[in-house]
Amino acid sequence: MRSPAFLPRPGYAAVSRWFLAAALAGLLVADLQVTTLHPLADLARLLGGLIRPDFPAVEGWSVVYTVAFAMLGVGLGAGTGLLLAIPFARSRTVRLACAGVRAVHELFWALLLMQVFGLSATTGVLAIALPYAGICAKVYAELIEEADLAAVRVLPAGTGAVSAFLYARLPEVAGRMRDYTLYRLECGLRSSLVLGFIGLPTMGFAFESAFRQGRYAEAGALLLIFYALIGTRRLWVRARTLPLLLVGSVLALPPTVGSAAIGPSLARFLGHDIVPAPLRDAALAEPETWVRLWSWLRPILAGQVLPGTAQTLILAQIALVATALGALVLFPLTARRFAGPIGRPLGRVLLVVVRSTPEYVLAYLGLQLLGPSMLPAILALSLHNAGIVAYLMGRHADAIPYRADAPRGLDLYAYETVPRLYGQFLAYLLYRWELILRESAIFGILGVTTLGFYVDAAISELRLDVAVVLIAATALVTVAVDALSRALRRSLRIDALPTRLSGPQPITGAEPT
Repeated sequence: MRSPAFLPRPGYAAVSRWFLAAALAGLLVADLQVTTLHPLADLARLLGGLIRPDFPAVEGWSVVYTVAFAMLGVGLGAGTGLLLAIPFARSRTVRLACAGVRAVHELFWALLLMQVFGLSATTGVLAIALPYAGICAKVYAELIEEADLAAVRVLPAGTGAVSAFLYARLPEVAGRMRDYTLYRLECGLRSSLVLGFIGLPTMGFAFESAFRQGRYAEAGALLLIFYALIGTRRLWVRARTLPLLLVGSVLALPPTVGSAAIGPSLARFLGHDIVPAPLRDAALAEPETWVRLWSWLRPILAGQVLPGTAQTLILAQIALVATALGALVLFPLTARRFAGPIGRPLGRVLLVVVRSTPEYVLAYLGLQLLGPSMLPAILALSLHNAGIVAYLMGRHADAIPYRADAPRGLDLYAYETVPRLYGQFLAYLLYRWELILRESAIFGILGVTTLGFYVDAAISELRLDVAVVLIAATALVTVAVDALSRALRRSLRIDALPTRLSGPQPITGAEPT
């Protein structure tokens, strides 16, 4: 829907001021207290563990399970996403279904799936596959729509949709799909690690156990191994190794812990546990049933959904602006004209380490060091996302065709580089907004009073009907923010700029296109 002609379109400066003002307003009500007595001493012990890691203490199976969950979850999600991408553009039902599953974080999916499958491989794989199917379907559909249609136009009359896709469109986009799926695998490894914090036997479980017991050298070794997995994934994930990795992942899956009676558990979950309490075995035709439902729902909305949503939005907004400021400061570290031939590789290594560390792990460490408040969550979100955006912006900066008489130093940064990249910069930030909100919600599991705090409490008390209402509220807020983000990108005319983080498209002119 277009704005009325008499309303001016917002510009880059106006949108930037709106977001900054919202973040400053959020700071006035955010809990940013540091409650630990010796945060620097705890940080020194953690850094000591990274400097002197204890690799022999690491449980090797935790590394194997991390890779197995990621490989199978991303493989299942990407395969399903490819199938859904074919009707994605034509079917509103498919688009809504994909938006719904991708709006729910992997941890929330895992918490629900555990009620059916227990602490099993099925829980870990499906928790990754479900949201990734929705994400991949959307991205693959966009890649298909952007593909050259020349091959489609020369197909014989009467060619079926599936045949046209396989023989005319898929070859055009297969390379870009492969690159994006490889990036998704990196995300899947992070998701797989984080699933360990709720009991699944991945590296996250081993990391939390080591950290809680003061085994910082083991925790440091786990982090370094994880960075090695991320940094070398292009070496061990190749066309000829992929079948071996998938088969090996299936064979290496851990045994189930908990109920193995999936049929009865699933029937109870769908037919009783997640059904609102007033509707269980109730006469739906009676008005009193719906009066009881509203009496049950109203305190959940007023006492949990509204305050949880407010805290989630506040945290996400502050983190988004902090991400923007951090990215503007950090991207010169990876740009050739600023960092030079020696500083640029070091800057890239630093940002790869920052972006490879899951936000949940950073927030967990921050909460141990600083105490329970929004501050660790803000720092975790801003560090991780600033590392991603800064890394990509540095690549865009390297593609700018500077004039021969271009200034140097701060003038080059402030007057030549940032103005020419600012549209792309906003495109990345608006794209990350939805993802930051999803992560903000799950930090409630760590004790921050976002929506995840209430979800975790409801599941702990086995009130799964309440948990589903709260998760649905999280999904609706995420979808609303995504819609607002897309509307702003269209209004700013930056919706066509690349935002897929598998690798930005090169800049071909003086201005981003």
